[in-house]
Amino acid sequence: SLSCRLYCEEEKDPKRRSCQTVLAEALDIVVRSFAPILPHLAEEVFQHLHYKKDSEGVFRTGWINASSAWKKPGIEEAIEGACAMRDSFLGSISGKNALEYEAVIVIEPGLLFELMEALQAEETSSVSQLNEIMMASQTTLLSELPKETPADANIIKGTFLINLEGGDIREESSYKVIALPIAKAKCPRCRRYTSDSSSTPCPRCLKVIAGKGST
Repeated sequence: SLSCRLYCEEEKDPKRRSCQTVLAEALDIVVRSFAPILPHLAEEVFQHLHYKKDSEGVFRTGWINASSAWKKPGIEEAIEGACAMRDSFLGSISGKNALEYEAVIVIEPGLLFELMEALQAEETSSVSQLNEIMMASQTTLLSELPKETPADANIIKGTFLINLEGGDIREESSYKVIALPIAKAKCPRCRRYTSDSSSTPCPRCLKVIAGKGST
């Protein structure tokens, strides 16, 4: 998902820029944390950061100071819940290429479903945060099992304990994950199975390519 955001999205797309911001923040914290024991290495890293050209160096700019804006209520639980579902999804296809599948997640209406909606507003998406975590070509989020589910589908059941507000909000929710072979062709640009033809980029990539041509 990281490589897809950085190399497949449009240069100034918010998804790509937000990924770069997170990487820059993570690097800043890591470098400051080891600066006391590896001062020369830390200073050398800072000297090569092109976006810190006016920096006075790692030792003149203070200790780690992560912004409170990074702490968003519920986002940690949402990511952990999605990761639990991803483990169920990957376990159900036993080492096969996850991009050859669609991940169908079924959660009854409730807090867990709302947390997943924060990662994917659409019912089905190939570019949502939830799909990036699932590592599939596309992810479908539903509140009930679809009627057209194949009779031989391997339905993986699991539970996730939500713990919010320091334990004031606790709710154990169940979920189902189904891995369905995807019918579309592999996009020659992003390598996801989201294209109508193996010789034609998928709609997302066509949009990005068209945007590059117009700039």
